[in-house]
Amino acid sequence: MEIGCGSGYVITSLILLLKSKLPNVHYLATDTNPLAARVTNETLEAHGVKAEIICTDIASCLEERLAGSVDVMVVNPPYVPTPEYEVGMEGIASSWAGGENGRSVIDRMLPVVDRLLSEKGWFYLVTLTSNYPSEICLMMRKRGFAWRILVQRSTEEENLVILKFWRDGDEESLEKETSTASLVSEFSRSLSSFMEKQRR
Repeated sequence: MEIGCGSGYVITSLILLLKSKLPNVHYLATDTNPLAARVTNETLEAHGVKAEIICTDIASCLEERLAGSVDVMVVNPPYVPTPEYEVGMEGIASSWAGGENGRSVIDRMLPVVDRLLSEKGWFYLVTLTSNYPSEICLMMRKRGFAWRILVQRSTEEENLVILKFWRDGDEESLEKETSTASLVSEFSRSLSSFMEKQRR
């Protein structure tokens, strides 16, 4: 599941990566912007793949339906620090305006992640250092999640940090229990690459 699918690049790339190895996966993508939902659908169609696309605020209309059942959640949120009034504005600004410290949407989303993610699920989040990712990790820790930094990159414009969260426990054991351990590793690497490219 991708929250805030934008152009559809990430969800499409993931489906293309996984479809031959995990053919029965149900993919979902949400965005608050109807135009983004339409563009995502066009991107999926152009690559011959399918996902359920829902226009909603974060995942507000899906929380009861999907509670505790999402195995992978990917979020590339509006994270640019802006005045609070710019958050949720119509048009392209909604894709990047993150409010104070770029955290307005991120902080609203974390409880949703907790409700939707399955017991062995993974949550991938793109942040900037200006979002104070250590605070985000602490907030998720209080909800019973462990975390690690997958990617940390600095450019002239931003300092990117991609985080992975999972419900606290031995992640290594979880991956050993999975018959597709090599796929898990490939998935994490590829996902980090997709999300990083999306921000360029």
